[in-house]
Amino acid sequence: MDKTTIFADSPLNNEQWNALDQTVFEHAKKQLVGRRFIDIYGPLGEGVQSVPTDIYEAPGRGGMSFHGSDSELSTPTRRVNLTVPLLYKDFILFWRDIEQAKTLDSPIDFSASANAAQQCSLLEDDLIFNGSKEFKLKGLMNVKGRLTHIRSDWMKSGNAFGDVVEARNKLLQMGHTGPFALVLSPELYALIHRVHQDTNVLEIEHIRELMTAGVFQSPMIRGSRGVVVDAGQQNVDLAIASDFDTSFLDEENMNYLFRVYEAIVLRIKRPTAICTIEEPEE
Repeated sequence: MDKTTIFADSPLNNEQWNALDQTVFEHAKKQLVGRRFIDIYGPLGEGVQSVPTDIYEAPGRGGMSFHGSDSELSTPTRRVNLTVPLLYKDFILFWRDIEQAKTLDSPIDFSASANAAQQCSLLEDDLIFNGSKEFKLKGLMNVKGRLTHIRSDWMKSGNAFGDVVEARNKLLQMGHTGPFALVLSPELYALIHRVHQDTNVLEIEHIRELMTAGVFQSPMIRGSRGVVVDAGQQNVDLAIASDFDTSFLDEENMNYLFRVYEAIVLRIKRPTAICTIEEPEE
C-alpha cells in the first residue's frame, strides 16, 4: 500500500512511511502477550464490524460404531455476533522536527509512534483478558462458564506448581488436552522465579514442562491472579478485522497528527477451556 498516495497531505515520503510502520509493528510485537499463545483469525477486512462466534458450552466426543452409519455432528450450543471494536492511540509529529530531519538528512524520531503502539498493545491485552463492558464483551478472566481454582499461598515453595497442576487437571477432566498456556499477574509471576525446594531448579522451569504453550505475565491481569488456557483455535482465537496500522489524520498548528489503530475481538468458543487461578477469600 502506497501511503504517499493515500495520504497525499502527509509530510512523509515512502521511505519514511515504511520506517514509521516498522516502528509501530516492532514495538507492538514486543508488548503483546495474548497473541503469543492465541491463534489469529483474519484479517477479515477493515470494514468488518461484527463477527459470528459459535459457543460450545459442553465438551463432546466423537462417535464409535461398526459402519459409521450414525451421524455425530459437532454442533454449537448457540451462535452470537460479536462487535469488533476499534482500538487506537493518536500521536503528533512536530513540524520543526521533520524539517530538521530534512535539513540534516537524518532519520525522523518516531518515538511518539512507538509509545502509541505500546498503549494500543496494552489496550488489546486488556480486551483479551478483561473484555469490555461498553461493547458487552467478555475476556479470559471473566467469561461465564470458565473453570476456576482458588490458589494457595505461593510464598511457600511448591504451592505455585501444585496450583498450576490442579488447574491443568480440571481442564483435562473436561476433555481439553492442551497445549496449555499460563498467564500470571506480575506479582505472581515474580513468585515463581525462586528455587523449588529440595531442587536446584526454579519453580517456573517445572511449570514450563506442563505449560508447553508458554508461561507469561501481563499487567492487564489485576490482583494476584492468573489463567490457564487450552490455546487451540477450537477453543479461542483473536478475530482481526484490521491489524496494527498507522494513518495520517490532519495538520494542526503546522504540526501533524497520526493514529495507530487496529480492529479486533476475542472469540471464546469453549469457556471450559479456560481455568482462572483466583485469590483466596480473606
